[in-house]
Amino acid sequence: MSESTIQARVTDFPARRSSRKTVTSVKAWLGTAAALGLLGTGVILGPSYLSHSAKASAPFAPTVAVSIPAEQNIERRLLFLGQFSAVQQVELRPQVGGILNKIAFKDGDIVHEGDLLFEIDPTPYQIRLNQATAQLQTARAKLELATLQSGRADTLKQSGFGTIENADQRAADKKAAQAAVDDAQAAVHDAQFDLDHTRMTAPFTGRIGTHIVSVGNLVAGSRAATSPTTLLATLVSVDSIYLNFDMSESDYATFQRERQRQKGPLADTVEVALNGESFSRQGTLDFVDNTLDRSSGTIHARATVPNTDGLLTPGQFARLRVAVSKPEPALLVPDASVLPDQSDHVVLTVGPDEVVTSKKVLLGDLRGGLRVIQAGLTPSDRVIIEGMPMARPGAKVNAETKTLFAQN
Repeated sequence: MSESTIQARVTDFPARRSSRKTVTSVKAWLGTAAALGLLGTGVILGPSYLSHSAKASAPFAPTVAVSIPAEQNIERRLLFLGQFSAVQQVELRPQVGGILNKIAFKDGDIVHEGDLLFEIDPTPYQIRLNQATAQLQTARAKLELATLQSGRADTLKQSGFGTIENADQRAADKKAAQAAVDDAQAAVHDAQFDLDHTRMTAPFTGRIGTHIVSVGNLVAGSRAATSPTTLLATLVSVDSIYLNFDMSESDYATFQRERQRQKGPLADTVEVALNGESFSRQGTLDFVDNTLDRSSGTIHARATVPNTDGLLTPGQFARLRVAVSKPEPALLVPDASVLPDQSDHVVLTVGPDEVVTSKKVLLGDLRGGLRVIQAGLTPSDRVIIEGMPMARPGAKVNAETKTLFAQN
């Protein structure tokens, strides 16, 4: 490399360093200017920008449907679970023994009063009746003879050809013959009774169960049940049926208190509902026991329910409700708007400031999908009936008003 070339490069090196310093200074100045520009923009536009951010982050008020409680005049009711039992139920047992000759029904049939059910071999009892009848005829013949002899003895005594002792003896023979006739008549009636009871008929109209003894079996009978007897079948009435239930001590106290408060007797009508059905049947409360069961703290009661369609069966369960007061004004809300709160119940209401508030309520029974509120609400309360999951006590909501329609 020549000396002139080296000299040129040495001379050019300070110039390049100066150029690089100038570029770096320009970049630093431009960066500072940009930062100052952004800062100025923030100072000028900052308040409106922060305001829009605050509005964007504010919580959204959910929309709910509210309504004032429905008002209706309703009576106070008590609800119970009951079980049906037959008004009349009988175990068919023979009063005489013998071979079972005939079964005159099909299992489960409806039989009517007086219908033949069973027949026992009547032959031994017919023989006994014939014997008793023959003895009665003998006794009557002896009575006729004794009567004639007594009359003759009296005639001889009055004419002086007979003695008083003979007349008295003939009178005594006549009385003995009359007693023998009476005894023979009783024997005939007894034999006739046994013969008649070889045919067992239905004591009332009802549904008969299955026969327990088949034809050809020897059955045991007893008129006074002094010895074991054979159960042949059971028969229950069907025209009406009992509905038995138990009242708790508190329900019984309410029942008695409300009944005594009424000026006149309240109609003892109960409403009955079978499984999954509405309260479409009616019965009459006709019995309340006179003592409480100390072991369970309940008192037994009973209603009689017509069973014209034959759908009610002894042993079947049903719900029933009993009216214990006359119709009075009450508040009702949708049952879905009542929320459980541990051992209590609450409803959510919206105040004038659109803030949600929970209120503890005392519940009654259901009326057409609406729940009776016995205490805790006023007629002017706005109850949330839709959108409960989005409402929280203390939070604001947008309330839309709807109207409830109470049903019976």
